[in-house]
Amino acid sequence: MAVDSASSNQVTELLARWGAGDAAAREALIPVVYNELRRLARRCLAGQHHQTLQSTALVHEAYLRLVGQASLRAESRSHFLAIAARLMREVLVDQARSRNAAKRGANCITIAFDEAVALPKKPEVDLVALDDALKTLTELDPRQSQIVDLRFFGGLSIEETSQVLEVSPATVKREWATARLWLQRELRGSQFA
Repeated sequence: MAVDSASSNQVTELLARWGAGDAAAREALIPVVYNELRRLARRCLAGQHHQTLQSTALVHEAYLRLVGQASLRAESRSHFLAIAARLMREVLVDQARSRNAAKRGANCITIAFDEAVALPKKPEVDLVALDDALKTLTELDPRQSQIVDLRFFGGLSIEETSQVLEVSPATVKREWATARLWLQRELRGSQFA
């Protein structure tokens, strides 16, 4: 996710202005980050079965949720992308839940984990089951849940994740490993794991 520093500085400036209530900054930000948002959306959609949502539609749905928030508190490009990734996850989970409303597990939406950030020995996970597990993890350890969001859904590196969370890369590595093991155990108990 290499980005030149001029672009990163521009994003940070636009985010600060948006956070201060400048609607023009919000409108100026989207074209600057649009390609990265599309990449995030493709990553979120990769390996999904029975998925009708395309990456462009996912970006637009996440954007609508983003602008619907009362205020945006993103301090950097990485932090903004983490928020966008969380919103994309919410869109996908909402869609999965509505599709599964009649019968849990029918037409279940699954996602394939990228080997670089995957839960060990688990190529696919039910998105609804993963979301439920992440909610439980949030109650137990909010930072580990954030790390999963940032690494898995946001595609952020260890270093980028450490910058967003303002912790050391060693802490991110350790907690990422712990969160992956915990999620693997949780999802093993699911009929979809």
